[in-house]
Amino acid sequence: MPKHDIIFGFGAHSGIDDIPQLLRAAQQADQDGLDIVSLSDHPYIGQRVDAYAALGFILGSTRHISGLANVTNLPTRPAPMLARMVTSLSALSGGRIVLGMGAGGLWDRVADMGVPRLTPGDAVDAFEEAIVLVKALSNGGSPVTYHGKYYQVHQIEPAPVAPPPVWTGSVGRKSLAATGRVADGWIPGHAADWLSERYRTSRLVIDEAAISAGRDPNEIRTVYNLPGRITEQPLPATRDRDGRWLGGSIKQWVEELTAAVLEHGASGFTLFAADHGAADLTQLARWAREVVPSVREAIAK
Repeated sequence: MPKHDIIFGFGAHSGIDDIPQLLRAAQQADQDGLDIVSLSDHPYIGQRVDAYAALGFILGSTRHISGLANVTNLPTRPAPMLARMVTSLSALSGGRIVLGMGAGGLWDRVADMGVPRLTPGDAVDAFEEAIVLVKALSNGGSPVTYHGKYYQVHQIEPAPVAPPPVWTGSVGRKSLAATGRVADGWIPGHAADWLSERYRTSRLVIDEAAISAGRDPNEIRTVYNLPGRITEQPLPATRDRDGRWLGGSIKQWVEELTAAVLEHGASGFTLFAADHGAADLTQLARWAREVVPSVREAIAK
């Protein structure tokens, strides 16, 4: 996946009852040229399939599209094993995996899985260590010894596979700063978009931390989760009273996303159903076949 291309994807539902539609949607999106299929990772919900099992199955039945857990429930997936899993998926799929990372949000449910509860600050420290360790256990080279506060490995051989891009779902200031120091992309929380105050204040924290770490902030993508409807006719208002994007006609989507890229530096968009349910195949087709090519054409001019 070229680093500076604009990414277009879709968010799918991973319920066991949704499996046939999930697989159809992924194969349709692959054929239509989308870049990413995104699944949530909530291993404590029995009605959902495991995110990485599902992504492995999807990658095995597609040719071009990449997979993303949006975002990985890190406390239930120890970093050394997570590194092995994502580098294996990358090797098996020809590099079609993006590592979405979160510090852990629903700690009551996470703790129900038998995982020791961490304070928010400790969870972010573990999250940053995990990103560093996953990258260290990639790209081949000498065995890795790492002695962090939360993760320790001794003389572990890294996989001879490039590390996948790491995109975080950071929300709090400390987590945002960690994103600036060690991650490759950021997915704003609560479906915040490029016109929101949350984006403006949060992105500033990421950029300042990146600069302090000697990094170019432009290396860190911003990829938006974007719920909304693609309508036959233009909507009188494409945003609600709180400024949240609702959707609109193909022309309205194209104008909005083109401006997001050219005027606000957006790096990508993941379409979600307006009700956050399973992907609608008709909406997905309009997104992939009509909206996305038009935006790509507009930003290339």
